[in-house]
This record gives sequence, C-alpha cells and structure tokens, in this order.
Amino acid sequence: MADLEGAFQMSLLHPNLEGVTLQYGTAGFRTKAEELDHVMFRMGQLAVLRSKKTKSTIGVMVTASHNPEEDNGVKLVDPLGEMLASAWEEYATQLANAEENQLTVILEKIIQEEKIEMHIGAFVVVGRDTRPSSLKLSQAAIDGIISLGSKHKDYGLVTTPQLHYIVCCHNTNQMYGTASVEGYYVKLSTAFLELAKQTPNRTDDHKHLKVDGANGIGALKLKEMENYLQKELLTSLYNDGTAGKLNHLCGADYVKVQQKPPKGIQMMAGERCCSFDGDADRIVYYYNDDAGLFHLLDGDKIATLISTFLKELLTKADLHLQVAVVQTAYANGSSTRYLEETMKVEVHCAKTGVKHLHHKAQQFDVGVYFEANGHGTVLFSKDAQKKIQQLVENPNVNKDQRNVAKLLMNTLNIINQTVGDAISDMLLIEAILALKGMTVQQWDAIYTDLPNRQLKVKVADRRVIDTTDAERRAVSPPGLQEAIDNLVQKYNLSRAFVRPSGTEDVVRVYAEADTQRNADLLAHEVSLAVYKLAGGVGEEPKAVWS
Repeated sequence: MADLEGAFQMSLLHPNLEGVTLQYGTAGFRTKAEELDHVMFRMGQLAVLRSKKTKSTIGVMVTASHNPEEDNGVKLVDPLGEMLASAWEEYATQLANAEENQLTVILEKIIQEEKIEMHIGAFVVVGRDTRPSSLKLSQAAIDGIISLGSKHKDYGLVTTPQLHYIVCCHNTNQMYGTASVEGYYVKLSTAFLELAKQTPNRTDDHKHLKVDGANGIGALKLKEMENYLQKELLTSLYNDGTAGKLNHLCGADYVKVQQKPPKGIQMMAGERCCSFDGDADRIVYYYNDDAGLFHLLDGDKIATLISTFLKELLTKADLHLQVAVVQTAYANGSSTRYLEETMKVEVHCAKTGVKHLHHKAQQFDVGVYFEANGHGTVLFSKDAQKKIQQLVENPNVNKDQRNVAKLLMNTLNIINQTVGDAISDMLLIEAILALKGMTVQQWDAIYTDLPNRQLKVKVADRRVIDTTDAERRAVSPPGLQEAIDNLVQKYNLSRAFVRPSGTEDVVRVYAEADTQRNADLLAHEVSLAVYKLAGGVGEEPKAVWS
C-alpha cells in the first residue's frame, strides 16, 4: 500500500464540490472555473501517477480553449505530446468525481491496477492560458503534484501546443527540440526563415498578414515571437488581449460558426486574415473578395494546400512515401473529390474527434489531418523522417534534389507534430503560399465547397442512434439508413449522415448537395426521418431555407 495520508491531508485544502459531475473527454475537463479547484488538484495527482507509470515527463495544461472566459478546464499531455491515453480518461473521471473520503481509495486502485512503483521518480510540467482563473487553478494542480512528492516545472503562460511540444522535447532527450518556449520559437522561426530564403521576390505586401488573436494566449505568444521572424512575416495583431474578452466576438470558432470576420478587423478586398482560437491550437483563414463577400478557408482547405504541397515536393525529391489526408464525415465533398481525383492523394475518414484523426494519420508515411474547425497537423513516420534526412546528407544527389530535400526538412521542422498548433500552421501556410507564389484567392479557388447544411434533432435518447463507417452510416434504428439513402438519391452531388451528439440528447444531421436549396431540402427531409424513426421529441423539425 502506498502512503497516501499526506496527499489526503493536502486534498482537504481543495474540497470537493457537491453536485458537480464531470466527464473527461477529448478536450479534458471543461466547466465553470469556480467548479474546478478540486479537479485541478486531483489531475495534478493523476499526472504524477501517469509519470511514474510511463517513466516519462507528463504535462498538465490549464485551459478551456474556445470556451467563454468564465470557463476553464484541464487536459493531461502524454509522453510524446499526445492526448492522454483513453484508458486513463476513465481514471481522470473517477478521481474528479470522487467523494472526499474515497479519494485515497481511488488513487490506491489506480496504483494497483496499473502496477505503479511509487518509489520511482516523477516529473510534471504545467502550463496555463490567460484566463483570470488560470493562475489559481494551475497552483491547485501544482499542489496535487507536490502532494505525491513529485518534482515539477511551471512554464506559466503558454499556448496548449507549446506545452505539448515541451513535453515531447523532455521525453526525446531534446531530439525534438529544446524544452522551452524560446526553444519552440527558435525551431519554428529557423525553419520558416530558411523557407523564406527561397522566395526572394516577396514584397512587404506579400509578407503582410492580419491575425485575430482571440484575446487569448496565442496573441501574447505571437508578439513574443515577432523578433524571431526577422520581418519575413509582417503581422498586424487584432484582439490581442489588451481590451476585449477572450473568445468574445472573435477567434477561430466564432469566425467558423458565424461565417463572418471577428470584431475589430477592417478587411480590405483580397487581404489575407487568420484567426486563432483561445489556446491557439486551431486556425482558420479568410478574406473579402472585390464584391465584399466573405470567404472562409477552413481545415479542409488547409489540409488540401498542405498535402498538395508535400506531394509535389516528395515527387520532385523522388521519395516514394505514402501521403494520406485524414478527414471526418464533416469534410466537404468537394475537398475529398479534389484530393482523390485531381491530386491522386489518398483520403481516409475517421470518427469525429482529434484523437481519432491523429491515430489514423499515424498509419501513413505522411499523414495530414485537419478537422473543418481548423484543428490539425501533419505526422511524419520515423522512416519518412529518416529518408528525408538521408537525402539532405547524401553527397551523390544533384543540386536540385538536395534543395528539394532541404525544403522538406525545413517543412518538417516548422510543423508541430504533437498536436494542432495555430502558430505552427500559420507559418507553414504562409511559407507554402510564398513558395508557390499564390494569393489567398488562388488558394481558395483550388476547389469550390459544395453547399451544405447542419441541423439538430431533439430525441428522447441519443443512444438509439448507432453508426459505422466512421459515422457515415447509421446501423440503428432499423430503417433509418435506408430512408437516408433514398433521400440522397433525389439530389445531385449529394450525401447526408446522422450521428448522436456526445453531450446532449440530440442527433446531428449533415447534408450537402449541388445547390444550397437542395442541401437545405435534404437536411430537412433527413431530420424528419430521424424525428420519426429515432424517437424525436417536441415539435416536428421545421424547414430552414436559405
């Protein structure tokens, strides 16, 4: 039995709240900040156990990403910068919801089930975003770490991707990079500047980018990074945290959902603009055309730009590596068609949720994954990285091939492979546009999104819907998929799917077709089928016409 008496005594300073029940998911825990003190303490403890189990550094990130400023949350970071292993999500949930007198019982249970040797040392790194509640809550997590006798390092204000990067550096003997925020800036900016050298004809206009920092940590860190970029990228920063509230009328989620620019940015026709989310792990681009119409370039457009660029480089380098793009069912059909039919890039579909995409992308030499919301990155297998490195160092290749290999190596170094990263993705996109001499309009014109519509249907119990084929087909209730198939056949370039919400008793409906009216009609008809066959409650779904 481990001696947990000291840990229990410290836990009394972070008492459990009555009536608060939380579930650890892909985003960790998120709720109102005032409900989280005891949860943070216990996640500090869990991080210590995870560190002892894996004999590695573990991260604790205090953030609620794109949620409102009054919320907060926490997520644990696994040894290579990945999200917490699924099996440990259940431990996190049990610990967070434990009654005071059950805390040591659950800690003991985890120690026994995982055969954790408590005499082994542990090391936990902690980071936080800019929310008013984050400092106090990160201290609660540190108290939890100390309560089990572990060492720790508090990195203070960092973006979520920076903490993931730092954890990975600690666990790779600094092979991935130097385990500090400065190390992150140096690695990414050095790679960006090397790529910028290949674009000598860029003017200041080409280098200019308007950035919406969502009044969050990403704005703070982009300011810090500015000098490292040596005026090769000229950013104008809006919603920088000096005045407005975090994520309020700004940020990637707001722009994506509202399909309009954030508050505070004045957009001239054709100007490149982008938005980070609250913890800087998502990014979307956008611009206004000459007629003043708003155009969004979301995760699908980003994945297409990056995968096309990588495929072209690998072909020029004569490196036979498998490039694949991993999407969810929500990816626009036009992007899938363009990648498969025009670019001859493999496309695979994974269940909704970053961890599913990340896991699928790991199966390829080069796996590009993005959710439509702008969260994503590129993963290179160890074999792919080795082949690129060998090509750079090979004295027998011609000058052109070596130059292409260097482009690939610098592209590799600009990418944060641990997790979606707004700053890293922004630098990669800016480098690709510069190297290809593309405007944002030309990038947008690669393909045209099919009109689509998303709706929600209230049901008595969302569990009656069960899906397969990466959530693209319903296997229950009986007759629903058949009804959807029959409806889809009525429209051109159409598809539709339904999936249960992860958090509430609603079923999400997605439909796309050749025109907006047809997409709206199809979505409405599928909603009616769900309502009738899956136990709809309340009023029958009403039609929504554009």
